[in-house]
Amino acid sequence: MLTREEDVDAHALRRQGWTISAIARHLGRDRKTIRAYLNGERVPDQRRRAPDAFVPFLPYCRQRLADDPHLWASTLFDEVTALGYQGAYSTFTRALRRYQVRPHCEPCHASTGRNVAVIAHPPGEEIQFDWLELPDPPQEWAVGEHAHLLVGALAHSGRWRAVLSESENFPHLVQALDEVMRKLGGTARRWRFDRMATVCYPSSGQVTSAFAAVAKYYGAGVDICPPRRGNRKGVVEKVNHSAAQRWWRTVPDGLTVAQAQSGVDKLAHRMDERRRRISGVATTVGELAQAEVLLDIPVRPFPAELEVERTVSPQSLVQFDGNFYSVPPGLPGVQVKVLHRLGESDLRIATAGRAVIAQHRRAPRGAGQTIRDDGHVIALERAVLASFSDRAPCKSKVRKPLSEAAIAEAERLRGSSLAGDPAERVVIDLSHYAAVADRLRSVPPPKEENPE
Repeated sequence: MLTREEDVDAHALRRQGWTISAIARHLGRDRKTIRAYLNGERVPDQRRRAPDAFVPFLPYCRQRLADDPHLWASTLFDEVTALGYQGAYSTFTRALRRYQVRPHCEPCHASTGRNVAVIAHPPGEEIQFDWLELPDPPQEWAVGEHAHLLVGALAHSGRWRAVLSESENFPHLVQALDEVMRKLGGTARRWRFDRMATVCYPSSGQVTSAFAAVAKYYGAGVDICPPRRGNRKGVVEKVNHSAAQRWWRTVPDGLTVAQAQSGVDKLAHRMDERRRRISGVATTVGELAQAEVLLDIPVRPFPAELEVERTVSPQSLVQFDGNFYSVPPGLPGVQVKVLHRLGESDLRIATAGRAVIAQHRRAPRGAGQTIRDDGHVIALERAVLASFSDRAPCKSKVRKPLSEAAIAEAERLRGSSLAGDPAERVVIDLSHYAAVADRLRSVPPPKEENPE
């Protein structure tokens, strides 16, 4: 790159008749550089821009943001990185602004400011838990209008893990709570919740006796947020926002629960790479989390009993946690209950009256296994063979007119329909018409009157 002074000298020497090679030797530059400046192809004090690696991905980004103007740039960056984009995140966001890819949204530019307090979070002191309700789940999940994600975040480092759950009731809360802590590698000394009814009494904030037993089992204290103070657990609230925007917003249809759980796990591990600066030292969320000292948790989860309703399939199978378990034949379409005590290796399947009809070894969650009892298999084969017939199927192209019995039944229906409606009940006796006709034949014709 030539400075402005060198550019002026080059043009002056060229006008004086110097050759490009002589000018290059005089200024100590390359001949191609001198020629480019003399021909106006380059401008002083401006470096030549390298080819923009973002340009090939520009149409895709425009289309994605036209479809969803509020899609996070980090989510879009994850997508284009998977498509082959090699640039850094800061370069990517700078290109989004330079090309004005994101459509303008006037309501989103309204901002309000307020004072906030800085809360100290010592390492290993607190885990913040919260339910994230995810709207419009895939129909294959059969969970209703919302899917449920329990998110747990370490308040000091910001590391978080999450578990998809079928419900937000007490047993499912305990199950998800245990799985989140195992994903984090232990438990902090305190748990923080908002005023959810499965943890405390919302009116007073007192912990329920059932959840107090859970906290004692894991050796952690419980803190309840003040009412209408969502910022008190702002770490997990921010994680909820990230999970909803970077993961749930792009979950496609047809995804199984196990595949969706794998997706949120990948996002959580990816966000461990977020950069932090503590006391002037650059670090990451993952490094901060590794330095946190967490308490060990029991080998087995708290023995809460899960109870969910399921419908028996035509193959005499019941689905639970991504696996299938057999029941005796003859129950297709029947509602049954799956009972499982956390920490035990078996589960039971019972009728609506809680009569146990099957007991199986519980397969790992989301393994996609089919667990069949040998007795159920034999009974199902016998039932299928008993209902099997080797007769030839009935012919469809035959003529079968109404039978006498069908005709008689139709006449009965016609008669009953007439008898039921007085307006339609008309009785005609032809003997009256015959008598009138005979009388008219016997009566002499009238005599003509004499005109005189």
